[in-house]
Amino acid sequence: MIKKFWLALVAAILAPQLAHAAGEASLVLPELTSQFVLFGKTFLGRDLMYGGLGVCILGMLFGFFEYVKVKRLPAHKSMLEVSNIIYETCKTYLFQQAKLLVVLELFIGACIFYYFYSLLGMPLDRVLTILGWSVIGILGSFSVAWFGIRINTLANSRTAFASLRGKPYWVCKIPLRAGISIGVLLICIELIMMLTILLFVNPTAAGACFIGFAIGESLGASALRICGGIFTKIADIGSDLMKIVFNIKEDDARNPGVIADCTGDNAGDSVGPTADGFETYGVTGVALITFIVLAVLPQFKSDFIIWIFAMRVLMILTSIGAYTLNSVVTAIRLKEKDKFNFEAPLTELVWLTSLISIGVTFGVSYLLLHANYGSLWLTLSIIISCGTLAAAIIPELTKVFTSCHSKHVQEIVSAGKEGGASLVILSGLVAGNFSCFWKGISIIGLMFVAFLASQYGLETYMGYPTVFAFGLVAFGLLGMGPVTIAVDSYGPVTDNAQSVFELSLIEQIPNINQEVQKDFGFTPDFVKGKHFLEENDGAGNTFKATAKPVLIATAVIGATTMIFSLILLLKEHFHWEKIGAELSIIDPHVLLGIIMGGAVIYWFTGASMQAVTTGAYRAVEYIKKNIRLEGATKASIHDSKEVVKICTQYAQAGMVNIFGVIFCFTLAFACFSPTFFVGYLISIAVFGLYQAIFMANGGGAWDNAKKLVEVEMKEKGTPLHAATVVGDTVGDPFKDTSSVALNPIIKFTTLFGLLAVEIAISEGAAQYVHWIGAVFFLIGTFFVWRSFYKMRIKSNSTTSVVATQARTAKLPA
Repeated sequence: MIKKFWLALVAAILAPQLAHAAGEASLVLPELTSQFVLFGKTFLGRDLMYGGLGVCILGMLFGFFEYVKVKRLPAHKSMLEVSNIIYETCKTYLFQQAKLLVVLELFIGACIFYYFYSLLGMPLDRVLTILGWSVIGILGSFSVAWFGIRINTLANSRTAFASLRGKPYWVCKIPLRAGISIGVLLICIELIMMLTILLFVNPTAAGACFIGFAIGESLGASALRICGGIFTKIADIGSDLMKIVFNIKEDDARNPGVIADCTGDNAGDSVGPTADGFETYGVTGVALITFIVLAVLPQFKSDFIIWIFAMRVLMILTSIGAYTLNSVVTAIRLKEKDKFNFEAPLTELVWLTSLISIGVTFGVSYLLLHANYGSLWLTLSIIISCGTLAAAIIPELTKVFTSCHSKHVQEIVSAGKEGGASLVILSGLVAGNFSCFWKGISIIGLMFVAFLASQYGLETYMGYPTVFAFGLVAFGLLGMGPVTIAVDSYGPVTDNAQSVFELSLIEQIPNINQEVQKDFGFTPDFVKGKHFLEENDGAGNTFKATAKPVLIATAVIGATTMIFSLILLLKEHFHWEKIGAELSIIDPHVLLGIIMGGAVIYWFTGASMQAVTTGAYRAVEYIKKNIRLEGATKASIHDSKEVVKICTQYAQAGMVNIFGVIFCFTLAFACFSPTFFVGYLISIAVFGLYQAIFMANGGGAWDNAKKLVEVEMKEKGTPLHAATVVGDTVGDPFKDTSSVALNPIIKFTTLFGLLAVEIAISEGAAQYVHWIGAVFFLIGTFFVWRSFYKMRIKSNSTTSVVATQARTAKLPA
């Protein structure tokens, strides 16, 4: 008996990620032989997809062309040196993450090979195909993340130098050009990979390939997102607190934490979101394809898949078109202006892309579907446009709570004038809470419209049309993906540009005015340059905040589809007649699962912030001991590398604990009770949605309150500034660690849960399933304990830190 139990436990450890994949591997995609009449000519569906592949290749060329244009822009050698140091440090960080990903993929690859080849007896070539696409998924996430930091570290020095011209136009143009480059390239690479599976892989093997691909990109994105979020905020807090302790300026070159902060801007705000966007776009597509294959009637499957991919490809064209049109109009209106609102061109781009995308959706859907499906084109267009509209409305609501011009941010500053850091923090919490209400209302409203639209005709072609409608809303949220990624990537460039300006010490270079005039043809204006960079950083903060709720909303709405797939699995296994009768809120299993999900979300928030807290403590401790304010113009490379090392150490330690808990609890709860697990998944989606929105917007409001004091009020070094800096350091892990990491956590848990439940209800595990669940629950609980008690700040270091503070307090500012 004991031997059998441990064999079952080992099987559960080795095979959970693949058990469900085996079931999905048998999915057979339809032949793309549907015929479409466009402009009087007949085209096969396959031919249209070949055309889409061509569009993606042209899109990649566009992204590369924008990259080249950024690289060719001028910058002073002092700034180029700083940006190169940042890039080299980012490379070191990515190499560390690559080593971790290799280990994880070796484990997953061994499981894939063992399960499919040894247990299922699949042909070797089929198993190698699945393995190959898993690796391609990881490489996709990793490569777009690498390209993101490369172009951002080129753009930061060019933006910093452009600010010296005394005109704000190029300070805005360069980060946006870098952003659209990575945005278009990311989506094109994703679609090329998916179209390759669709067009060139045997339809009988394509299901397994899509699953292998999704597992790989999800693995890569989760690791990069969580580690990056912890890393960046350790560095940011460590650097920012020095402004209060030593009364030094922002990005002081003598501060060893500044280089780590610049690296963190890219690790957390570029690498993480880029990989996350890549994975989200792919997993959403795979979910829709799977639903079409399973739920749509056979004669309609091909047409629905072709329509989905046609919409995806056309969104590349609409994003490029909107960007080009917006660039022309912006240049005409703003190029010679001495001052303008940096948020305006980005806002106009988002809305222009949204409206063009919606128009193209209706037009092309009519061309593709009207002849054969009547008014179905209108139903599908309305549903998908709800998501596209949400991708524009959510950023607008985000600005209401996080923009430097918003009443909530101004309220934080007003509160801080008399109440100091205490009221700054309370006002930021208020902003985050209010944002949850208004964003929740907007998401519910658009999903309700999609639900109503799904009642008109979709049931003729598929089962469960409402689930498909919600999946299309998530798809629509990502429809203008290139622009969403572009405005998100704008932020790390503007943040880094400020740092590059200060670290270059360009103002202190002898005869710099004459040198710039001779080499570049203009006289630098350092005062205006600093002001433009600081003001533009506020716009960057705002638009970094806008992408976060878009991705988390996509994760939650997409999770709805995956949870429903789990419910269908349970319905079939247990022969339920009515789903509602078995999954009732008055069922103790469901209710307890909902309560458990909330508990895990709040634990996750605490665990990720604890990793930041302890890491930041160690970084501050090191910087205080090693900062040199007398007789030095900049920090040593050795000290800067040590701070980066501290950030990396605690980022990876925190991630190990988090993954240990999520992995073990998912298996444990699936084994305890399938209905308990359904309640748990619903709970983490709902709790996670509002926790992420609350933290992202509260943190964004604190960040820009500090920026408002620094730029508009020009009160650096005052008690009000110190209060807003404290608020910003509280908001840092709110907005850039815990909130953003909830997105991949929700997706990973839900996707992994489908696999875990299939193992739990399999006949081989039935006798031992509760014992297996108990073991994994205990292991997960150990990691919960470890995430605080092994990560906490050790009390025996308090005395030495107090002594250090006493010594360093005597250093002159």
